[in-house]
Amino acid sequence: MKKILLIVAGVLVVVLAGFFGMRKYTKSFSPEAVAETTNNGVSVKVTYSKPGKKGRLLFGREQDKALAPYGKVWRTGANEATLIELGEGLSIGGKPVKAGTYSLYSVPGQSTWKIILNSETGQWGTEYNDGKDVMRVEVPIRIRPTVQELFNIYFEDIPGGVNMILSWDQTEALVPITK
Repeated sequence: MKKILLIVAGVLVVVLAGFFGMRKYTKSFSPEAVAETTNNGVSVKVTYSKPGKKGRLLFGREQDKALAPYGKVWRTGANEATLIELGEGLSIGGKPVKAGTYSLYSVPGQSTWKIILNSETGQWGTEYNDGKDVMRVEVPIRIRPTVQELFNIYFEDIPGGVNMILSWDQTEALVPITK
C-alpha cells in the first residue's frame, strides 16, 4: 500500500513540475506586462503577455498563414486571455460598459479592428466562448512608420478620455475609452 502511495505521489510531483515548468517556459517567450491609466477620469488596467514578431507574418490572410488572420478572433496577446479592468461610467467606442474585469479579444481587419469584451476570465487565451461576449465595437487602425517587435498596449490622452493603443508590427488599433 505504501509503495502505491509513493508511486502516485511521485507521478503527481512530476506532473506539477512539468506544468509549472511549461508555464515558465512559455512566459519567457512572451513576458507578462501591465498597461494602466487614470487620466481624464478614465481608470483602466490591462494585464497581458507580449508575444514577439520573430519574423512571422502577423496580420493578413489566413491562406498566407498569418498569425492573427483578418476576420478571425485573436486573443490580443499571448498565453492566458488578456484581462481589462474598467472603472465606473466608461464607454468603449461610444458603447457604455459596466465597471468590472473582462477578457479582451480582437478581430484584426485591413482597415478596422473589432474589439470584444468577454465576461469569461481566467482561461487560456485560445479558449474563446462567443456566448459570453458583453460588447463588440469596431475601431480604426493606423500604420506605424517602424516595426514594433513585441506586442504592446499603451494609452494616449484624447478629449474626454484615452485611446488604448494595441501596437504590434506596423499596425496600431486605436480603442477610444471615454467617461
